[in-house]
Amino acid sequence: MRQSRLLIGSTLFLLLLSACKQQDTSPAATAPVETNTPEAMTEKPAAPPAAAAVEAVAPKAETGFSVENIPLSTGTLPPFPFFDIPEGLAGKIKVDKSTVGFARHFFLAGKKMIPVEGRLYHNQMSLIGPDKQREYSTTEFHRNYKDAVLALGGAEISETQFTRPIVDEVGGLREVNQYWRSAPPTSGYEHHSYLIRNADKEYWIHVGTAAARPTGYLVVLEKQAMIRSLGFLDASAMKSALDTEGRVSLHINFDTDKSTLRADSQAVVDEIKKLLDANAGLKLSIEGHTDNTGSADHNRQLSSARASSVLDTLVGLGIDPSRLSSKGFGPDKPVADNADESGREKNRRVELVKL
Repeated sequence: MRQSRLLIGSTLFLLLLSACKQQDTSPAATAPVETNTPEAMTEKPAAPPAAAAVEAVAPKAETGFSVENIPLSTGTLPPFPFFDIPEGLAGKIKVDKSTVGFARHFFLAGKKMIPVEGRLYHNQMSLIGPDKQREYSTTEFHRNYKDAVLALGGAEISETQFTRPIVDEVGGLREVNQYWRSAPPTSGYEHHSYLIRNADKEYWIHVGTAAARPTGYLVVLEKQAMIRSLGFLDASAMKSALDTEGRVSLHINFDTDKSTLRADSQAVVDEIKKLLDANAGLKLSIEGHTDNTGSADHNRQLSSARASSVLDTLVGLGIDPSRLSSKGFGPDKPVADNADESGREKNRRVELVKL
């Protein structure tokens, strides 16, 4: 009997011990005890899975620069070019030479260079005044112009400095330098770009400095289309040139580095159509040419695309495509010296050649 009691007691003890072990291995028993945790924190859902955490730190996509994102200035702007020379300094460029009726300049916008055309003011000044009584640091020079632009309702559009890839993207230093009027577009110089917009105008501003020989540069450009001062050949004059020379050179405007005809070139294309309509047996080769700036291969492709664009426009106006052909020569057949802008302008042309 005693042995039976001992056996029963041992069995009960083992059962109780097993139950305790099962309780100890439950999540509640094994979880660490947290102290000083606010109640609100304990009610939050569990952390998201690892994939969601990766998504949270993914970099934002580059949105790029857009003129439309720059707020409009609502104030009254002073007369162009808006800004005086800083007190104590003197401009190196004479007043009658500082403004160009129409020109191109490259501006840093976002992380890219953008070519802009229009009326342009430019000047440069030693940051040590002529009497050497007033000297500006590059920081003070930039800050003066930044404050002035912001006071007119403008905005800074780039603090990016020039790098080789940025310059190469628009054709390289050779392409940029032919239009350049500021501190050299290379490393070692400081550049800041600004934009002032109102209801119907854009004013692009470039401030640059050179530290080695303390110099400040200012460019202000009022964006606008060129006012054409040269008349174009009408159908009769084209016919006369083709009869005597076998070819006629036309200046047809395209969008920068594109084959898209500008609206102001439509009148020239209309005259070519009149020429072809009046001379049913006439066949023409439309030949595109460029100056020597930028890559020769790129210019050949561009001139070919532009000649083809003129052909396509004429076909769209009803001209039989069998009467037309097109080709591009790029910089290979210049008619003037490319050393200056006057010569380069003559080389950028479309020729009609009688077949």
